[in-house]
Amino acid sequence: MDFTTPPYVLKEVSVQRVMLQVLAALLPGIAAYVWIFGPMILVQLAIATLAALAGEAFMLKLRDKPLGLFLGDGSAIVTGWLIALAFPPLAPWWLVVVGTLFAIVIAKQLYGGLGQNPFNPAMIAFAICIVSFPALMSQWPPVDLKAGFADQLALVFGFAPRLDAISGATPLDALKTALKLGEGTATVASVLGDAQTFGHFAGKGWEWVMAGYLLGGLWMWQRKIISWHAPAGFIAGIALLAAGLWLWQPAAFASPLFHLFSGGAMLGAFFIVTDPVSGCTTPKGKLIFGFSAGALAYLIRVFGGYPDGVAFAVLLLNICVPLIDMYTQPVIFGMRGDK
Repeated sequence: MDFTTPPYVLKEVSVQRVMLQVLAALLPGIAAYVWIFGPMILVQLAIATLAALAGEAFMLKLRDKPLGLFLGDGSAIVTGWLIALAFPPLAPWWLVVVGTLFAIVIAKQLYGGLGQNPFNPAMIAFAICIVSFPALMSQWPPVDLKAGFADQLALVFGFAPRLDAISGATPLDALKTALKLGEGTATVASVLGDAQTFGHFAGKGWEWVMAGYLLGGLWMWQRKIISWHAPAGFIAGIALLAAGLWLWQPAAFASPLFHLFSGGAMLGAFFIVTDPVSGCTTPKGKLIFGFSAGALAYLIRVFGGYPDGVAFAVLLLNICVPLIDMYTQPVIFGMRGDK
């Protein structure tokens, strides 16, 4: 037995170490993204990274903070990557830059920087851009995209006109639109029968991307970067509501499997609601936060005006974090539970 390191001495944990592991956990999902939809997502990740670092450096300079210390912690890069992964890969470059700068400058630095922001910066960026530029935020590439990499680059950087023929809706949006247009005649089974769009159960290609995020999230949990409470709550919030409505009326509501492996469900479960700054800190609070965000995201998806509600659900729950934490504080050792 090694007695040189007592069991009560903790490993050194730094913000940089945690952020690097979060970036590593995103790689399986990114690899699936590139394999299925092409390398344009790598270009968007690079754009978001540069914009995040530039915005962070500018604000740190204004606030007279040391650039090396804060730029090197990796938190700005994590925010940039989450924005790039939440935005369409064929979105114009300036849209990713606008969203990233808004997240870093407004949602993070104006509140005091890392550890002070009450709202998730990446979700603020997504919400602002989908409200301001709904058409651009809804142009997602199909799996069998015919345009080559050079054509996609020209599209993203504005050297070619935007063509509806090479972009379309996500599986969530396609299902919602089909059911609405075919009200009274279309059923979930008939819509999901289109294998070209919906693949095996949740969107052709997207099932693998979500599986990649799930794998990365489980790795973070195994490494104790995140706890299980918020992801389990988020997944349960979506799954229980989806299962109840699906069992009640399967012709009108998709299965829990469809909702968990489409849209931003897995990205939200493991990389968004686990944010230690804008999320809850107590174990019970994390469960409540995650479950409520998942349930609200599902309700927005199915009954709201947006195809995916993860961003809006998380931001609304961010407002409730102080109250949830206040009522879920664990009992202090030696104190009665009613004190």
